[in-house]
Amino acid sequence: MDGVGIAIAGSAMAAFLAGIGSAIGIGIVGQQAAGVLSEDPEKFGSLFILVVLPGTQGFYGFLASMLAMGKITPNLTMIDGWRILFACLPIAIAGFVSAIHQGKVCAAGANLVAKRADQAMKGVMYAVMVETYAVLGLIITIFLLAKV
Repeated sequence: MDGVGIAIAGSAMAAFLAGIGSAIGIGIVGQQAAGVLSEDPEKFGSLFILVVLPGTQGFYGFLASMLAMGKITPNLTMIDGWRILFACLPIAIAGFVSAIHQGKVCAAGANLVAKRADQAMKGVMYAVMVETYAVLGLIITIFLLAKV
């Protein structure tokens, strides 16, 4: 595999690992939210925020992938290919793991909404704390790609 292939692998990892994590996270909270809505459809607005939150990691991975693709040239060296791949790992891994855990936190928030709808923002705040680590992964990836 040449430098271009290695860099493309890194770019793909950023997109698909963060995307898979988001799909799993949204699936976790979506199932819980659907159960709550079956009892009280009026809570859709509060639950929607909780359901979409784990999806942000997929967007972060997509952004990082596009930035990495912008670094790829036909004559990319193998060393630079590895640099791009490793630069993509922070968002790939942080996005994958944090999206799944954020989905679990959001599912707990959906349980909170089921019992006390007026407290929905407390569930969102807990979920945002998990989001912090995905944002940090994206920032590190951006800084590392800037150095390639």
